[in-house]
Formats: sequence, structure tokens, C-alpha cells
Amino acid sequence: MDMMAMVSTMLAAQQGALQSNISATLTKQNMDMEKSTVLTLMGAGQPSLANVGAGVGANLNVTA
Repeated sequence: MDMMAMVSTMLAAQQGALQSNISATLTKQNMDMEKSTVLTLMGAGQPSLANVGAGVGANLNVTA
């Protein structure tokens, strides 16, 4: 194997490793974003008043 072939092989291997690292980073960021979206949609522990009747959860005037 001549020197140029060995150098080009090493550069190709480095490029492949770089692409793999970038891909892993982007995948992790996408997964974190999806997790955040799901937690937001589920309420993330906050009580939801979406399925209760009108007036439930509103302020109560007790001065009367």
C-alpha cells in the first residue's frame, strides 16, 4: 500500500468518526426535545382543569 492510499484511508476514517459524533449529538438533542414536548403535553405534574365543568377552579368570592 503506498503512502497516499494510507493517508486517504486515515482521513476517510476520521471523517466517518466525525459524522458519527455529529449524528449522535443531533439524535440526543432531538430526543431531549421530544421528551420536553411530551412532558409539556402531559402537564408534567401540574393538575389539569381541561375535563371539569365551567367555573371549577375559578376564584371564589367569600366576602358576602
